[in-house]
Amino acid sequence: MNETFVGIGPLSLADVVAVARHGAHVTLTHEALGEISQSRKVVENLAGDVVPHYGVSTGFGALATRHIPLELRAQLQRSLVRSHAAGSGPEVEREVVRALMLLRLSTLATGRTGVRPETAQAYAALLNAGITPVVHEYGSLGCSGDLAPLAHCALAVMGEGQVRDAQGELMPAAEALAAAGIAPVTLHEKEGLALINGTDGMLGMLVMAAHDLRMLLRTADIAAAMSVEAQLGTDAVFAADLQALRPHPGQGASAANLRALLDGSAIVASHRGPDCTRVQDAYSLRCTPQVHGAARDTLAHAETVAGRELASAIDNPVVTPDGRVESNGNFHGAPVACVLDFLAISVADIASVSERRTDRFLDVARNHGLNAFLADDPGVDSGHMIAQYTQAGIVSELKRLAAPASVDSIPSSAMQEDHVSMGWAAARKLRRAIDGLTRVVAVEILTAARALDLRAPLTPAPATAAVLAGLRRHVQGPGTDRYLAPEIEAAVQYVSAGHALADAESVIGQLD
Repeated sequence: MNETFVGIGPLSLADVVAVARHGAHVTLTHEALGEISQSRKVVENLAGDVVPHYGVSTGFGALATRHIPLELRAQLQRSLVRSHAAGSGPEVEREVVRALMLLRLSTLATGRTGVRPETAQAYAALLNAGITPVVHEYGSLGCSGDLAPLAHCALAVMGEGQVRDAQGELMPAAEALAAAGIAPVTLHEKEGLALINGTDGMLGMLVMAAHDLRMLLRTADIAAAMSVEAQLGTDAVFAADLQALRPHPGQGASAANLRALLDGSAIVASHRGPDCTRVQDAYSLRCTPQVHGAARDTLAHAETVAGRELASAIDNPVVTPDGRVESNGNFHGAPVACVLDFLAISVADIASVSERRTDRFLDVARNHGLNAFLADDPGVDSGHMIAQYTQAGIVSELKRLAAPASVDSIPSSAMQEDHVSMGWAAARKLRRAIDGLTRVVAVEILTAARALDLRAPLTPAPATAAVLAGLRRHVQGPGTDRYLAPEIEAAVQYVSAGHALADAESVIGQLD
């Protein structure tokens, strides 16, 4: 099993995916444990101070003016976690909870939160045992961080609430911890607050979304290349010198992918000569690099923001390197929420242009000699008519999901928290949007593959031929109508598992 070291520096995007999705083992570094111990001394010194210190000897939020006597402070931390573990709705996916816990652990490891080493080690122990706290869909406003989701995780570390074990069985946290040999944590001063003040949920979902989109955008280039080819489009517009006239990096990368994917296509070559009367292709074909490139540049910006957030130590109050304990507003999720929404807009745009390319295959006025709806016997057979309906329904949903959550705010905590980011909501809808994009791209590949087969005896480019052959391992070629839903699902799995991308890259090398 791979191992991920959690130290005082930032985790990488790959580290988060490895732990969240693939169960990589987590180890706190000696340097991190030393830094945690040092900052804990600062908190312990403040605990006996007659001057109130937020989170150490006071209440929280709008109740911060209440001074809490020493004998009630352990209860204060327990009460904080229990009251904030107020989520509702369906369970959040295991990988999201694991990412959230890892990222909270990463902040604890910086030594800026003032927790004890054993509290941080308990988070690592739960991750390594495969114990996943039950976190619910609703409960975070994305200010003071993802309070309710993080509180459900802290509750499990205390040995309370519900979890799922490594086999996915639902059980009380106390039972799961006992079975794994993990002692529940009794929280001390400030620790409850340190465990729930962070953008870890929205950040974890951003990191995984970026990982998925990097693969999907290259796969969308493959789908577009297959569509350009099968619709007898031209590759001339993707020339490097034309793209250089508008030097957006994403556009150039997408165009380079299209050139590589279409290189050697007998279908494209068949209409490249002086007899071709086509002057310009439709925008959905001709402007693919511009549309796909804009999404790439958006993703690059989102990854930059994710990298900054991974390098952050988010808590309130925070223990500074020179030993001060200071209140701050770094828990506000606005920077993450904005890029989550930005990505949802790009996802909707990529899906929209993919659906338009698919639709062109089905219309005899636009598909250049193919049967209506690519049907074997139009009228008797309907071909891919309703596959495009499915695409269209998803695209319509993606447009609704592109409405930004980050422009919303609803005041809470007796107007103390009077402007919130809604970053958790932005992340949740982006996850749904990425699933939709995967399905839309898969239907385009499924439809374009059928059209490429129907162009025989002309042959596709080596790269698109490899994808066609890969898909045919799971889905039959053209013929009379068949039960279509399983074929669509097979294409979705082919795309989501990265196999379409791998098949193309096996021929032409890594795409940009």
